[in-house]
Amino acid sequence: MALVKAAETGRPTRRRAGLKETRNFLVSYKNTGSMNVGVAHSEVNPNTRVMNSRGIWLTYLLLTVVLHIILLSIPFFTVPLVWTLTNVIHNLVMYLFLHTVKGTPFETPDQGKARLLTHWEQMDYGVQFTSSRKFLTISPIVLHILASFYTKYDPTHFLINTCSLLSVLLPKLPQFHGVRIFGINKY
Repeated sequence: MALVKAAETGRPTRRRAGLKETRNFLVSYKNTGSMNVGVAHSEVNPNTRVMNSRGIWLTYLLLTVVLHIILLSIPFFTVPLVWTLTNVIHNLVMYLFLHTVKGTPFETPDQGKARLLTHWEQMDYGVQFTSSRKFLTISPIVLHILASFYTKYDPTHFLINTCSLLSVLLPKLPQFHGVRIFGINKY
């Protein structure tokens, strides 16, 4: 602690490191190093880190459970149909958001490098086998196992659930990074 003379009273006061005195008021400040003035985040492309945000995995799981509960509340749907619908809707939404939508929803300073990449290809800067990618790969598999169990491995439901699973798992493979089959979603 250092003795400092107060501005108005002239009496010495004690000041701790990290506090600045302004007209008898102590104001705390933090040394942040280099600051990004005028920007909301420090990422060049926020799509790369969104799945590593706090609570995003829990939110993802809760939304899947809410979808399942909403489908269960429809009176004329059977339990096997609800599990199959939950699986198919989940995989369809995952495919649309992760493997169809390209670019970023905001202006980024990367000068358009992410313009031709899907969200899955942008995630974690394209690094394969990160925890977010593993989570998003395992979750449809777990949902498929649950759907298969609760449909009692009915051949029709199993075929629909397996096709849905493959349609969302194949684009996640590292071999398909940046690949556009038959030119679909090329531009």
